[in-house]
Amino acid sequence: MKEEKWIRGSLITESLPNAIFKIRLDNEDRILGYGSGRIRRSFIRILLEDRVKILISRYDSTKGHIIYRL
Repeated sequence: MKEEKWIRGSLITESLPNAIFKIRLDNEDRILGYGSGRIRRSFIRILLEDRVKILISRYDSTKGHIIYRL
């Protein structure tokens, strides 16, 4: 059975050490997120107040992967 995932629009609110970010989702929830493979591999910079797409697992809704910078 494949894991179900959610993709949400969000806003970076704070940058933490080791490329971890505090993110505010569009529905005002706050989660932790970190760059996915392509973001890290391409050296794409993520700054405060950037709009990003985040991939959230249905099993742990407090963490997610940043998959796209808008």
